[in-house]
Amino acid sequence: MFAAYAARISPDDPLSALELGELPEPEVRPGWSVVTVKAATLNHHDLWSLRGVGLPAERLPMILGCDASGVDEHGNEVVIHSVIGQSGHGVGPDEPRSILTERYRGTFAQRVAVPTWNLLPKPKELSFEEAACLPTAWLTAYRMLFTNAGVKPGDTVLVQGAGGGVSTALVVLAKAAGLRVWVTGRDEAKRARAVELGADAAFESGARLPERVDAVMETVGAATWSHSVKSLRPGGTIVISGATSGPSPKAAELNRIFFLELKVVGSTMGSKEELAGLLALCANSGVRPVIDSVRPLAEARSAFEQLERGQVFGKLVLTP
Repeated sequence: MFAAYAARISPDDPLSALELGELPEPEVRPGWSVVTVKAATLNHHDLWSLRGVGLPAERLPMILGCDASGVDEHGNEVVIHSVIGQSGHGVGPDEPRSILTERYRGTFAQRVAVPTWNLLPKPKELSFEEAACLPTAWLTAYRMLFTNAGVKPGDTVLVQGAGGGVSTALVVLAKAAGLRVWVTGRDEAKRARAVELGADAAFESGARLPERVDAVMETVGAATWSHSVKSLRPGGTIVISGATSGPSPKAAELNRIFFLELKVVGSTMGSKEELAGLLALCANSGVRPVIDSVRPLAEARSAFEQLERGQVFGKLVLTP
């Protein structure tokens, strides 16, 4: 079957490790289902995999892709929850949690095998392309806001970094929940588009805000960390789910964190139950993922190049 996969590890030139071509069909094992992929989406996790983060060389070649929607062997339209080992379903009870492409082959292929427990019904209101956007970036945003941030309608949330899959999801979901949303970004066009999505205001990266906020949604890391800490009201919360600019800020701002009793909460992906809640929210409210573009899987390399350049607003979708 045709697939996009990591053929080697290249920390400095990740796209040189990407190959497109034929690989064997997925292995069928007890308690697992084979899904015919209808749509899959890119995440920064895929670039990190090509760099060897979370993917040792002995597991190569590894099909990339965490997100997908498709049709199972019984004809059911499904969405894949990509966290494997969280429940013990389909794997050993003591197996550590992993995400597709770390231990098991991912979704950038015509077919993928996952534990049957990891399948959720695709709402009829969502297209395959829309549904495929939800299990990683949008689920991450959903958990950040509704499980970890401790915010309520009327609160003000700052989203660092306009344009990416998680940040656009945060804007849309936060507005749907009745929050005031501020966004920062280096690119003027992306800031303008964030306002079109529903952000109440957009500022240049590092700009002084009109007032301190109740919570900061942080995915950028080192480049924005000090600004995130300084933007919080006393007792406010930073929820961090990524560090695309690096994990080591010049200043940790520890004095400010303890003196103002700020909370720093790590957040990774989300549970199957949270994904079910996100799917229901989208189906019932009219909220839809922001899609940058849709390409055939055969053009995956150009999508990876776009993601690496950072010239993305929303999700990049691939269709086998």
